[in-house]
Amino acid sequence: MSSVETIHVDGVWRGAASGAQREVLDPADATTLAIVSEGGADDTDAAVAAARRAFDGGAGTWPRTPVAERAALLRRVAELLQRDREDIALTESRDTGKTLEEGRIDVDCVSDAFRYFADLVINEGGGRVVDAGSADIHSVVVHEPVGVCALITPWNYPLLQASWKVAPALAAGNTFVIKPSEVTPLSTVHLIRLLAEAGLPDGVANLVTGAGDPVGARLAEHPDVDLVSFTGGLASGTKVAAAAAPTVKKVALELGGKNPNVVFADACATDEDFDTAVDQALNAAFIHSGQVCSAGSRLIIEESVRDRFVSELARRAERIKLGRGTGKGVECGPLVSAQQLAKIEAYVASALAEGAALRCGGSRPKPGDVRPGTGYFYAPTVLDLCHGEMRVVREETFGPILTVETFHTEDEAVALANDTEYGLAGAVWTKDAGRARRVAGRMRHGTVWINDYHPYLPQAEWGGFGKSGVGRELGPTGLAEYREAKHIYQNLDPKPVRWFAG
Repeated sequence: MSSVETIHVDGVWRGAASGAQREVLDPADATTLAIVSEGGADDTDAAVAAARRAFDGGAGTWPRTPVAERAALLRRVAELLQRDREDIALTESRDTGKTLEEGRIDVDCVSDAFRYFADLVINEGGGRVVDAGSADIHSVVVHEPVGVCALITPWNYPLLQASWKVAPALAAGNTFVIKPSEVTPLSTVHLIRLLAEAGLPDGVANLVTGAGDPVGARLAEHPDVDLVSFTGGLASGTKVAAAAAPTVKKVALELGGKNPNVVFADACATDEDFDTAVDQALNAAFIHSGQVCSAGSRLIIEESVRDRFVSELARRAERIKLGRGTGKGVECGPLVSAQQLAKIEAYVASALAEGAALRCGGSRPKPGDVRPGTGYFYAPTVLDLCHGEMRVVREETFGPILTVETFHTEDEAVALANDTEYGLAGAVWTKDAGRARRVAGRMRHGTVWINDYHPYLPQAEWGGFGKSGVGRELGPTGLAEYREAKHIYQNLDPKPVRWFAG
């Protein structure tokens, strides 16, 4: 396959119908990393048609493949991912800018997702029997695949987010068309190759590389698409929902967050506790340069420990080693693009204009701090004295920016944590078990960590409240998103009803 044949339709790799191509840039130095096909509406229609044929084709098609065979294929994919672990991790690191170790962890998490959904479907029963109140009635609720799925994934975790959609879609018996971000498509191309190698029939998995408009927009509106699952920004997500509405297809949206990390003073009572809380606040905010939907970008800390905590946080943040993700000892890579870098610079400028106090960062690295110095790097930034009216506090920045707000009481801490239109994730740090449960219970977020930040489990649902989206990924609910419930009611001894006298 040539480097530009990155569209996969009905088992065949091809270029864009228009012949268009796109450069994929290395964010560490802005050089060309790869050239991919720039798909359009015609390519998208062809991919949907292939998925439709593969779903509707009758006996022997993927929806009618025994569950045990579908689960076995998912496990083969997990094995192939581990076989190619180093190659995929390197691709993910170079494409997104994240560190190589983060790339390796991503591959392991992707393998876990495929294994989890394989185990989930293989251990299910044959449907839920419903008691109809009569021995002559057999009533059961079964679950069937929803059909053709459009899977639209983001640029920050391209392979991981793809797996959260692809694995349950295939486990449930669906066919799909996937559109990765045009910025970071390379690991998804690799995944589609592995699906074919594992024995997935032609037409079940289709890939169109290209921009959100026209590819994503066409997928969302397409009458032959039965479900669209989108992970990305709020503005794009609302467009997807609007485009999908006329065809009344199922829609699942994960639209990011503005996530609070609430630290009570008692969580810093000893030097060890203090060190842990500061370390975790750094991880929450700056992993993958803050380009994480669940990033703890809002530090909400009790006033009595604010000065000491923020001072130490800023000291450590200044020492984070930036560089190419594959570099030795590198802790943070670049931002993904020039557009993202400009966005972060604008957020910091607006915050300073609105009265925030800069404790560290706030600029691109100084010449010589990062080699090569032509990439999209931005220093980890801590902004103190923030409040809820600031843009940097209210909007998802998706970069290495940590804002600091303070509280005095438990009620005030909860109010600040919930003062957001989003509701994806958050954390509470305290040694008081009762307080921990109270605060976690009152926080309006889809995931709440207590004395931890960032871990997730494939068997636990992931998603948010409010403008963080609708639907859930992972867990049993993540599988249910790709299914339709059907009630089958069988009368074993039918008799005339005699409703009508004639």
